[in-house]
Amino acid sequence: MTARAVQVPAVGLADEFRALHLGRAPGDPLVLPGPWDAASAGVFVDAGFPALATPSAGIAASLGYADGEVPPDEMFAAVARIVRSVAGAVPVSADIEDGYGLPPKELVERILETGAVGCNLEDSAGGALKDPREQADFLAEVRAVAGPGLFLNARVDTFIRGAVDPGQAVDRARLYVEAGADCVYPIMAPPEALPALRAGVEGPVNAVAKPGGPSLRELGELGATRITFGPGLQIRATKALRTIAAALG
Repeated sequence: MTARAVQVPAVGLADEFRALHLGRAPGDPLVLPGPWDAASAGVFVDAGFPALATPSAGIAASLGYADGEVPPDEMFAAVARIVRSVAGAVPVSADIEDGYGLPPKELVERILETGAVGCNLEDSAGGALKDPREQADFLAEVRAVAGPGLFLNARVDTFIRGAVDPGQAVDRARLYVEAGADCVYPIMAPPEALPALRAGVEGPVNAVAKPGGPSLRELGELGATRITFGPGLQIRATKALRTIAAALG
C-alpha cells in the first residue's frame, strides 16, 4: 500500500497562533489555559482566551489513565474532540508527549488530522533525557514535513531530570531553535532561572504556572513569553468538584 502524503492545511490558524507569541512586552505573556475535554475548552473560549494548549496529563486523568500511559489513538482522539468543540474559534496546540515513537511524517499527519495547529514534543523518554542532537534532528524532520502549518514547542526536560544548571537547558534549547522549533519549554524551570533562559535563547520561552508561585505577570517579567499550566487547571477543577460533591451529602 502506498503511504499517504501528509496533508498540510492552510496555515491561517497556525500563523495566527505563531503571531500571538511575537512582540510581547515583558509582563504581558501569552496565557494558554489547558483544556482536558470539550466542556473545559468551551469554558476557556467563552472566557476570551485567544488560544488553548492541551495538557497530556490532564487528558490522561480525564480518560482514566496515569500520566504517560494514554494510548496514542486515544490521545489523538481526545485532542480532535477538543478542537472540534471550539469549531475553529481559536487555535489549539496539543501536548503529544515525546511523539509516541512515530516517524515524523506519520506524527505530523496524526497531529494535523486532529485539527491542532501546534504541538509539544518532550526531549526525554522512560525517565531519561534523550541525546540533544538526536532530538534536534528529529525536530528538524518534523519541521521539514510540517512546514509552517504546525507550531513546534520543544520541551526541555533538564530541570525535571535532576539538572539544576540553566546552562544545560539553554544549550538544548538553542539546538532545538536551530532545528526549527518555534518555542522552547524548559518545563518546571525555577523562576530564578528564567532570566538566564530568556537571555540565552532566541525566540519564545514557555514557563509553567504553579500554585503559590509567581503571578503570571511576574513570570512574564522574569522572561516567560508564554505560560501554560500542565494539568494544574484540571486538578483545581477536580478539587472544586470534590467540594461540591461533599456538600451534596
